Amino acid sequence: MQTNQWISDCLKGKKRFALPFMTHPGIELCNKTIKEAVMDGKVQAQAIIKMNDLFPADGVTTIMDLTVEAEAFGSQIIFKDHEMPTVSGRLVHDAASVNNLTIPSLEQGRISQYLLAERLAVEAIQNKPTFGGCIGPFSLAGRLYGLSELLMELYIDPDTIISLLKKCTAFIKDYCIAIKKTGIHGVIIAEPAAGLISNDDCIRYSTIYIQQIVETVQDEDFIVILHNCGNTGHCTDAMIKSGAKGLHFGNKIDIAGILNDIPENILVMGNIDPVGVFKQATAQEVYDLSLCLLNKTAGKNNFILSSGCDVPPEIPLENIKAFYRAINDYNNQEISNDFSGNGCP
Repeated sequence: MQTNQWISDCLKGKKRFALPFMTHPGIELCNKTIKEAVMDGKVQAQAIIKMNDLFPADGVTTIMDLTVEAEAFGSQIIFKDHEMPTVSGRLVHDAASVNNLTIPSLEQGRISQYLLAERLAVEAIQNKPTFGGCIGPFSLAGRLYGLSELLMELYIDPDTIISLLKKCTAFIKDYCIAIKKTGIHGVIIAEPAAGLISNDDCIRYSTIYIQQIVETVQDEDFIVILHNCGNTGHCTDAMIKSGAKGLHFGNKIDIAGILNDIPENILVMGNIDPVGVFKQATAQEVYDLSLCLLNKTAGKNNFILSSGCDVPPEIPLENIKAFYRAINDYNNQEISNDFSGNGCP
């Protein structure tokens, strides 16, 4: 599997690609708990492989866990059987604690289990790309400093936050190098907290650090996909400037509209609502909305149909099937070109 060839095949537009962030259903199909999957790389790999066996995605992803890196730094993590882990408390709170913060090794916490999941998944799935994941520097800084406190500190003492961002970036850069060495085809950097600040601040406190990671690991065999579900359209420019070959958007954005602002050689992914549609809608609504988005983005060969974020637990299997049925019908031209779908946004 060659990553650049996969990108080229997408951009040729002979078929529309689908790449939802969808690991939780695989965990459930393997009769495992979320806690088991985030603690054990073998369990997570089993879930990824199970989803690939059952559903025809054009790539596979690991679970989006935004606590792994914070745990490696020393944050306390709360684990529950059927919920994603959460960070408890603040690890740093002022300039002194940031200066004393040590950049951890990749042996800390559960980093090794996520690297194991990626290696096992890519060994088992060789006909499509496998994408690992990590948190972005700004979002990690928010986990370590406290997000509300971080946003306030940007205006009171930005130098302290810049020092923290440099340490976060150094660690994430090392982590992405290790992810690349597993043999997988790319990494999804989740930077949702950067959607809470202006475009200029996003460039200043997120993009320039993402650029460093991109320059280190992205090449013809390895792609960086930048995910920012906090972006409602105000910081798309900052995302483009990251240099990532792929951009992934949440469900709060008009993805058909922003496609006109994004260069055609950058992959654009999104943005079916993971909760409101995938989990709570009927199968017919999932089908209609997915098909509608494909029609609204017709002619944009760089668009890949996806969920707006990692889908939550307990997604009805009929809804997943409806999502894939929509893209299959579109690719097979079994629907009319002017189809809009009931409830099409």
